[in-house]
Amino acid sequence: MSENSQFRFGAATGVGSMPGGDAREAVKTVTGTFEDFPFLPELPARGPGADMIGRTAGLLVELYARVEPSGWRLGDRPGRDTKRARSWLGEDLDALEEFTQGYAGPLKVQVVGPWTLAANLELRNGEAALSDPGACRDLAASLAEGLRQHLAEVQRRIPGAQLVLQLDEPSLTAVLRGQVKTASGYRTHRAADRQIVEQTLRDLVGMHTDGPVVVHSCAPDVPFALLRRAGAAAVSFDFSLLTERDDEAIGEAVEGGTRLFTGVVPSAEGPLSDPAGSVMGVRTLWRRLGLSPGLLAEAVTVTPACGLAGASPGYARMALAHCARAARSLADNPE
Repeated sequence: MSENSQFRFGAATGVGSMPGGDAREAVKTVTGTFEDFPFLPELPARGPGADMIGRTAGLLVELYARVEPSGWRLGDRPGRDTKRARSWLGEDLDALEEFTQGYAGPLKVQVVGPWTLAANLELRNGEAALSDPGACRDLAASLAEGLRQHLAEVQRRIPGAQLVLQLDEPSLTAVLRGQVKTASGYRTHRAADRQIVEQTLRDLVGMHTDGPVVVHSCAPDVPFALLRRAGAAAVSFDFSLLTERDDEAIGEAVEGGTRLFTGVVPSAEGPLSDPAGSVMGVRTLWRRLGLSPGLLAEAVTVTPACGLAGASPGYARMALAHCARAARSLADNPE
């Protein structure tokens, strides 16, 4: 979208993954907690095809993947792994449709972005697709077409939804720095050309013309400036990994209208601080950057630090509810 400010994001939401294997229970938790910004949960505990790579591989058009001992590998035809991934996604969409009857507002769906997909999907020779520029192009084009179909299906099921697309790119920094290991494990693939990385992301962001795109990474050193140039309306990140080196990029992002999805609630199980304490670091950052406190509610969505697949169901419910309370604290007391 050309004007990020035209879109009204919710104050809090989740990252994507949830524990367990019950789609209805996960969707019930999400929609009950985030009444103004739910998301389509992912349940990787169900096994291959429900994991982030397999789930997105199931969306690809005219490209298919299967599970090998080393991971997901591209193949010639859809096999049982592709069919399983599509079946589970169908179950998740059925549950989402059931619990969002009459819903109108922002709704987030997550897929793996093209560069994390290229770093984790193998070619027939066992090397990552990242090793072959032509394969990277084909993968991005297939993903774009699959996303068009997926978003159209979600929109058909939930007509009142304003769809927010989240591209999960935890491997992006490693791709840019040449840190993705080869199949042997002894070398790394060369760093991807930053201009090609940016253009590929820009093309995919531009595909979603009806809503904003969020790019998520829970890795250190998120390339905020590159993502902004690629057209991301928001960047989602683990707040605890920020350093003062990120200050300038974050300040420019906020002033340019980019929303921050701040991962301030721990994904790993443990005691939680009070809601105001969870967002204290965000307020401190705001003061350090000299930004207006009144901008906070307009610029920040509160989330967990990363997905919650590794947590217990009880902690996951508690963490999501904590995000909602922390967002209210931030809005009520931005100082």
